[in-house]
Amino acid sequence: MFQKILIANRGEIACRVAATARRMGIKTVAVYSDADANAKHVAACDEAVHIGGSAPKDSYLRWERILDAARATGAQAIHPGYGFLSENEDFAQACAAAGLAFIGPPASAIAAMGLKAESKRLMAQAGVPLVPGYQGEDQDPQLLQREADAIGYPVLIKASAGGGGKGMRLVEKSEDFAAALESCKREAINSFGNDAVLVEKYVLRPRHIEIQVFGDTQGNVVYLFERDCSVQRRHQKVLEEAPAPGMPPALRQQMGEAAVAAAKAVGYVGAGTVEFIVEQPGGYEQPEAMKFYFMEMNTRLQVEHPVTEAITGEDLVEWQLRVAAGQPLPKRQDELRIVGHAIEARICAENPDNQFLPATGTLYVYRKPDAAAFERGTPRIDDGVRQGDAISPFYDSMIAKLIVHGDTREQALARLDEALAQTHIVGLATNVQFLRHVVASGAFREAKLDTALIQRESAVLFEQERVGLPLAAAAAVAALLAREQQAERAGDPFSRRDGWRSLAGHRRRFAFDFGGQPATAWLTYGQRGQAHQLAVGTEADGSEGAVQGALSFAALADGSVDLQFAGQRMRAHIYAQGEAFEVFTPRGATRIGVADPLAHAGEAAGEGGRLTAPMPGKVVSFAVQAGDKVTKGQPLAVMEAMKMEHTIAAPADGVVAELLYAPGDQVAEGAELLKLAAA
Repeated sequence: MFQKILIANRGEIACRVAATARRMGIKTVAVYSDADANAKHVAACDEAVHIGGSAPKDSYLRWERILDAARATGAQAIHPGYGFLSENEDFAQACAAAGLAFIGPPASAIAAMGLKAESKRLMAQAGVPLVPGYQGEDQDPQLLQREADAIGYPVLIKASAGGGGKGMRLVEKSEDFAAALESCKREAINSFGNDAVLVEKYVLRPRHIEIQVFGDTQGNVVYLFERDCSVQRRHQKVLEEAPAPGMPPALRQQMGEAAVAAAKAVGYVGAGTVEFIVEQPGGYEQPEAMKFYFMEMNTRLQVEHPVTEAITGEDLVEWQLRVAAGQPLPKRQDELRIVGHAIEARICAENPDNQFLPATGTLYVYRKPDAAAFERGTPRIDDGVRQGDAISPFYDSMIAKLIVHGDTREQALARLDEALAQTHIVGLATNVQFLRHVVASGAFREAKLDTALIQRESAVLFEQERVGLPLAAAAAVAALLAREQQAERAGDPFSRRDGWRSLAGHRRRFAFDFGGQPATAWLTYGQRGQAHQLAVGTEADGSEGAVQGALSFAALADGSVDLQFAGQRMRAHIYAQGEAFEVFTPRGATRIGVADPLAHAGEAAGEGGRLTAPMPGKVVSFAVQAGDKVTKGQPLAVMEAMKMEHTIAAPADGVVAELLYAPGDQVAEGAELLKLAAA
């Protein structure tokens, strides 16, 4: 076994590998960029080496620097994690040439499976079912258009060298194909350095089910069952679970054997995942009618590997290390069993209600439930960040992975919702509440799964407010009163801020912003300055039309507040964030702003005639030039952030007065990209 390994990655996966290596008595070396100088994965390893600038191309993709770091520290092997260089055949070959073990498959297997078109040809030879499509080398746009028309819409355009949902476009009609192809090729060349694409039939009601495979140097290959990854946004996974709900045992065996055949066809060694698209011609109620087609093989450890670990009891990173050291697989196929049900939720810095726009910022509050980390437990949280860390625009938006296990799927669902409710993140937008909405949705609970679930259930997943104005305002008032009570000088009635009167009561007004609308709370004090009645409503309601009731609150030992208002009693965590409060309750979380007109006196009511960047990133292209007339909703520019492209549309009709940046420029969040004049 190795004495020391270098982990050529960052964040959660680097911490994950380091945890197993430490348990096995293996020393670890971290590498880090400028942006990651104080990152969690650096502290998780025994040694660390700086390898360059913040952008991946200046650090984590500079494999010659990584090899230098391995040689300088005496590492015997390199674990690539996932992403970055994990599926780079040149890097795998360079490791071998440098006398370093690559903890992954042979370069030949990476090459065979790295290009989607080539891998599909190999799978056809191995007898693995394929989705109808075009995987040819001729990339003439007109030919691709003809092939798509012949296949029949809808079709998927996929980057041949792609993965992780990048370089993929769904096209529903012929006239949209050319624009989608151009966008797909541009994203593919930026992400993978290769703009070749393939076109395939978009399977209706598809489920995304993948098989975990493992091979050793003795020629043994096993499958560790399946994972259902159907719940996706932008072709990227949101929730993953194992085993796949409703999976007939016979189909599981067929898919497992097909995955093993795929691995053996390329002489596979180590951890890999064979991904299948599964058609449901009989609908959700007839799983026995499902048909599966090969989609791609990921020649690395997957982000969602913890759910497989949960149901099998195996440590897949340990398996990787043992196999890379030349040892045989720890178990045979007949020794592997499925126990219970596991679900993983990816917690990401993004705004689901704004088309999942990536978010950046500081984790001012990062509170997690009691959980295991990087090992089996319920719940288990794998992450590479700490409270106070910044989420930058340079890397993936994932903050953490939350994994639960139960005897049944129903038990796992209940545990997942409870753990999500106890996850509090303040400082940037996240998808935590959105994940709770998915878990609570009827379609997900009833396992009516396909890759369109999020779009299909949008009415109950987006723009949901589970806390409500009355309780949110009561929490904000309680927090403000608690802050004032701490600040006032005890025993001095003339310094009190509660409106104390010697002979009469007093009424106090609080102005809030809730969901973009003004709201008001009226707090009535008694004769001795004790607050006992609260009325909450919108500006239009007036005090008489508001929700009214007694208000009381008490701080609890865990930092929460026992809040009572208008017949409701709930434990809430309340965090101040700028001029707002973030309120977390068992039913959901919300944000309520404190409106202070004096603090913003003199500020302009609006700036009009401009368009700003919604997040930090790089300007890819402009679709207009100065003097062009545009209409509301018309695409104006394309930005790239967190490895994804985002289209910026016109907020109103107008005329482009000036472009303020050029393609390739890096811009900050809120930077003015161009000026619009009234039409």
